[in-house]
Amino acid sequence: MSPANGHAKGAAVNQPSETTGPLAAEVLDLPATSPPSSQKLQELFKELVIPFDPSLIEWRVTNTTKDKTRGQVIPYADQRAYTDRLNGLVTPAGWTRKYAIHTSANFQRGNDQRMVAKIFVTCELTIFGLGSHSATGEEWTDDDNAGTSAEAQAFKRACSCFGLGRYLYHFSGVWVDLDDRKRPKRIPRLLGWATPKGWCQGLRPGREEDTMLPHSGESAADGQGEKSEELTAIVGQIEAMAEVLGRRLYRGVLKNIARVWNPTEIHDIDILRKVLERMHAGERGLRRLKAAVDKAGPEIMVPILQSLRLHSLDQVDCLESLKKVVYAAEVAAGLTH
Repeated sequence: MSPANGHAKGAAVNQPSETTGPLAAEVLDLPATSPPSSQKLQELFKELVIPFDPSLIEWRVTNTTKDKTRGQVIPYADQRAYTDRLNGLVTPAGWTRKYAIHTSANFQRGNDQRMVAKIFVTCELTIFGLGSHSATGEEWTDDDNAGTSAEAQAFKRACSCFGLGRYLYHFSGVWVDLDDRKRPKRIPRLLGWATPKGWCQGLRPGREEDTMLPHSGESAADGQGEKSEELTAIVGQIEAMAEVLGRRLYRGVLKNIARVWNPTEIHDIDILRKVLERMHAGERGLRRLKAAVDKAGPEIMVPILQSLRLHSLDQVDCLESLKKVVYAAEVAAGLTH
């Protein structure tokens, strides 16, 4: 029988666990004849959402300056960190996953107008006693590791539906200096809430007290200096979003949230965080819109924009309008109903 937690290979893969429903109850230390208790489920959910150990966190460069000397990095955990957490909490027999693989038609990609297809991998993750969630990952097929990347993306997204690794979605990119191989010269320090210790102490993203956990020997003044550095870093991250969102949407978010035209005018770190969070929401919306257009073709945008009395996407100046455009595009592309 196929191992419960193998990788996707082929057009569609179903990897059933060797554990039946009643035996899965024993994995959770529960009688086979009764459903999992509410208390046991709550304890398991609490364990799932605890951040990974910092030693398991890696950093990926997502954007760079034109001269390639600085880059925006975000943290992520390897797929093995997710499987190790699941194995540790419910044993390898306590969960299973299955994959389905599809490819899209060819679409133009890049300035050279290459015709490239996309691979879509859907992962259905089941944790016995908790239920099942599915998610999809995607990658261009001209990438040598397209299948592996899409598979890992789908699996980790499915895990996040249970809370595992979901805290990583709260991160915004941090700008750091890059070496001549486009690697970060220094690794950013994790905020307190992004560590097991800080999370168990009650720290959570978006709260004023969620500053970086100090090293031993650091003083309160050091902590204040770090907070000032964080404020400056967030301003820089917000400014970098102008090119990502487009000038009108960028200004619209600033005006709507903070009533300013320039993030340097914001001195409240909570407001800065909120602005950055909304801008990242806009960035995710634009990525979803691109996926829908890639699948259905750019012609779907004409009636959508006309229905909102817009001549082009550049005229979108608020997240509410962007949300309507994204939803309509995903419906037209058959990605939602």
